[in-house]
Amino acid sequence: MLLPFVILLFFAWGFSTCLVDLVAPALKSLFKLNNFQTALTQTCFFGAYFLMSLPSSWLLSRLGYLRAVVVGLVVMMIGCLLFAPAANTGVYYGFLGALFILASGITLLQVAANPLVALLGKSETASSRLTFAQFLNSFGTYLAPFVGSALILRHIEKAPDPATLTPAALEALRHTQAHAVQAPYMIIAGGLLVLALLFWFLRNNDKAPQAEAATGLGEMLGMMKHKRLAFAVLCIFVYVGAEVAIGTFMTNYLAQPSTLGLPLSKAGAMLSWYWGGAMVGRFIGAFVLARVSPGKVLTVCALIVVGLITTSAMTSGATAGYSLLAIGLFNSIMFPTIFTLGIEGMGRKTPAASGLLCMGIVGGAVIPPLTGFVADHIGSLGLAMFVPAICYLIIAAFGWSARKPVEAVHAAETLEAAPAAAAH
Repeated sequence: MLLPFVILLFFAWGFSTCLVDLVAPALKSLFKLNNFQTALTQTCFFGAYFLMSLPSSWLLSRLGYLRAVVVGLVVMMIGCLLFAPAANTGVYYGFLGALFILASGITLLQVAANPLVALLGKSETASSRLTFAQFLNSFGTYLAPFVGSALILRHIEKAPDPATLTPAALEALRHTQAHAVQAPYMIIAGGLLVLALLFWFLRNNDKAPQAEAATGLGEMLGMMKHKRLAFAVLCIFVYVGAEVAIGTFMTNYLAQPSTLGLPLSKAGAMLSWYWGGAMVGRFIGAFVLARVSPGKVLTVCALIVVGLITTSAMTSGATAGYSLLAIGLFNSIMFPTIFTLGIEGMGRKTPAASGLLCMGIVGGAVIPPLTGFVADHIGSLGLAMFVPAICYLIIAAFGWSARKPVEAVHAAETLEAAPAAAAH
């Protein structure tokens, strides 16, 4: 009965992560940021994955899977609570700091929960099992836009033009809007407390697998000699970066007169279509991946996404808007499939491999600002989406290279190495 509770964690960090996509346009309006500055919210959030993945992997090896989950939930809760002082001071960097702490907790959960789901069952169905877990993650991302739009963006769009206000009135407005950003995170903090208590009581469950001893940075980076793992790390980097870039700018893109021309709160609520598509796709994918080569499925989905981005960039109106929203459906299986293909065959080195893959999530800190920079300089959010399109082409190549089971790949490497060994 351990697996259902572990899968519940995916909902928690999915909801928390997707909410950042709503916080970004709110902070853009609140602090009058350009696209590049807006994307720095994602840089702070996803930068934590790069900085905290190795410490998380070490902590996991010391505490074990379930105790590491408890610590991750507590750190997440602290990050949520830090939105209160950030709102009270009305300082942009206070929000960035709170997002970094929140993401640090999520990083530990990712390092622990992703391999835990893969290990709690047969290795042959690991991709299917993790995809189903990601279905709940997508359910969290599906609900977050409704909550964020109602509690955050509605207050932002009703506010008067800051240019018409006196400095004192502008300061008061920022405090009011900052408190609107704070509200959903206080609710999340309460839910995280309940989950932390639940896993504290489960911490001695004998069904949980044992983690490998701590792996140093040098040894962990040395694991990059495994070609599939190294390629998977790159793909996690570009996938998360592309997914987050699209989610970050989706609200503003749909609000453009040349696309759907929606009010900010309605455009934000439509983000649920993007994440809802991922939810539906993961439900379907859990069955498809149990029957079809995960690598082939990954390649097909990535190429379809490239086509959807091209359609959106080359058109306008409803076609442009709904083409970009449809990407969520085909994004659905990508993260869990890349992840499980990357850790396949790693055995007791799985926690270290998981840490490396989670370090790749730092792509969410790099690709969105790059996309924003391109948009600012060419004056088109639609054309800037070709930056994520390049990322999906890399994913398609990985899927095709990983279409064979890892055992077959290792067998081929052994045969190639045998003549060289005999020569010595």
